Amino acid sequence: MTDTALAHGPVVERRRGESLTATALLAPATIFVALCLLAPLVILFRYSLNEFVPTKKMMVEAVTVANYVKFFTDPYYTAILATTVRIAVMVTLACLILGFPLAYVMARTQSRFKNLLIILTVLPLFVGNAVRAAGWMTIFGSKGFFNTTLQWLGLIDKPLEIMFTEKAVIIGIIAVNLPFMVLTLQSVIESIDRAVEEAAFSLGAPPATMFRRVLWPLALPGILAGTILTFILAMNAYATPFLLGGPLFKMMAPLVYNQFTQQTNWPFGGAIAFILMTVTLGLTLAANLLIQRRRAS
Repeated sequence: MTDTALAHGPVVERRRGESLTATALLAPATIFVALCLLAPLVILFRYSLNEFVPTKKMMVEAVTVANYVKFFTDPYYTAILATTVRIAVMVTLACLILGFPLAYVMARTQSRFKNLLIILTVLPLFVGNAVRAAGWMTIFGSKGFFNTTLQWLGLIDKPLEIMFTEKAVIIGIIAVNLPFMVLTLQSVIESIDRAVEEAAFSLGAPPATMFRRVLWPLALPGILAGTILTFILAMNAYATPFLLGGPLFKMMAPLVYNQFTQQTNWPFGGAIAFILMTVTLGLTLAANLLIQRRRAS
């Protein structure tokens, strides 16, 4: 047996031991995810294929796609899906536009107040979405802070209708999702060497060109991660649309809740939940592939 073969044996054994160690470390988390996430999803999908007969009982065992057909053939439900996607896209773009400058300042500042800025950004995450939505209700109400201030200044004669509108929902979801966008972008921008920006300026590039040709491409992984996270959160928002939008404003997450609790139509509620999940993941993957293709070209 050659010296190479003798040396190769311990290497193989060491790699095999590392693989077994990695498997042992990953096994608990994998089992937990499978039991707590995948298993309920499988059960919910099975429920979505059942039938709902109000006169008999909540759910009748069956295998049918009637619940999915009902959703896509009813303009009421497709309009709710379109509204949810439109609001999620608007919120994501608004969070990117508002969050990028703040993230850049937090990443580049050398001030002793940098930690304070980070704390102020993280602080809203310690408050529940329902509590924050209730705070916006005190601001947007007909006798809330915003309308009272405008009337006191003599700028309006009667209160503006902000509560229970799409504008209130968009503002509320932006306030909830903005910290996630800022923190994601800030961590990526900090990893970009500032010398690259200074080199662009030294070559005569104006700030807009530096941003477009240097900063934006380098920060693209953070932009992609932030937009995906913000979009998923906006698509699945529940408390904010429910409290700020009112009973007449519908988005997908409150619709799912309504089907399970008030209508007790578990098969149709499960179908709506899977449609929401599929659309969210599909649009996310499509946007990811589009950005990656443009980045490669």
